[in-house]
Amino acid sequence: MLSIILPAYNEKQNIERTAKTLSGILEKEGIPFELLFISDGSVDGTYEEICRLAELDGRVRGAEFSRNFGKEAAIFAGLELALGDGCIVMDCDLQHPPEVIPEMYRLWQDGYEVVEGIKKSRGKESILHGMSAGLFYGIMSRMMRMDMRSSSDFKLLDRKVVNVLLELGERNTFFRALSFWAGFRAAKVEYEVQERAFGSSKWSFRSLVRYAVSNVTSFSTIPLQMVTVMGMVSIIFSVILALQTLVKYLTGTAVEGFTTVILLILIIGGFIMISLGIIGHYLARIYEEVKGRPRYIIRSRTQDAVSGDAAK
Repeated sequence: MLSIILPAYNEKQNIERTAKTLSGILEKEGIPFELLFISDGSVDGTYEEICRLAELDGRVRGAEFSRNFGKEAAIFAGLELALGDGCIVMDCDLQHPPEVIPEMYRLWQDGYEVVEGIKKSRGKESILHGMSAGLFYGIMSRMMRMDMRSSSDFKLLDRKVVNVLLELGERNTFFRALSFWAGFRAAKVEYEVQERAFGSSKWSFRSLVRYAVSNVTSFSTIPLQMVTVMGMVSIIFSVILALQTLVKYLTGTAVEGFTTVILLILIIGGFIMISLGIIGHYLARIYEEVKGRPRYIIRSRTQDAVSGDAAK
């Protein structure tokens, strides 16, 4: 059976359309499936709509968080609750085209354990959003030494891959990168990003920046290595200025004043403050991890959801 995991945040208008579209395609292809909606603290009646559909169709299941924990938490909650031998993670607004699912399913049946959805294009979006997204993925790719520019959360994972991800003890997760990290036999399927039928993207430039910082520091130590680089640059710059000052003093051309001293203090002070900020962010992440709080808290589930502890 194939589990389709659909994180949803204020997507009431899209729930029924998404369920009908996915059900029609999967039934036509003869693929056994379940649709698992995770309401990430929605306040627009998303979960009530999920419950309504669950009463009409036993293949529709859902859960609701006690508050908004973020998309990463919703994805891992779906992986935890999924019953299928394979799991597909996709957006609830159908910007990930469901027509691609049969091809992903066939590749999985052929023995591939990870089937990665790769974007051909980003579809229609504002110039600012396109630039911010491009900057975000460019930074992520360089920091994590992975090509994240065309990747997405649209993936099919075999049960063995899902089990590996669920066994990870870390609380701050980055699903898109962890699926790369886990390895396994992988295949790629290209797709065109579709237009949303209702609503608008929940991602702003600010949220993308926060998302980038959070995921880079949870998956890479390169920012910490940058502190060392800044320290070396500061030392080299200081040595050059010291030699210049010494030469001018010995040749009797030294100019009285504090310009060089002030510039040196400002540059070194800036490096120190940036370094402290980076180190402080990593300390904050360590603090969050050692507290051991759950990734998410489930407030309620649809009647046919699996039983178990509410917090994971």
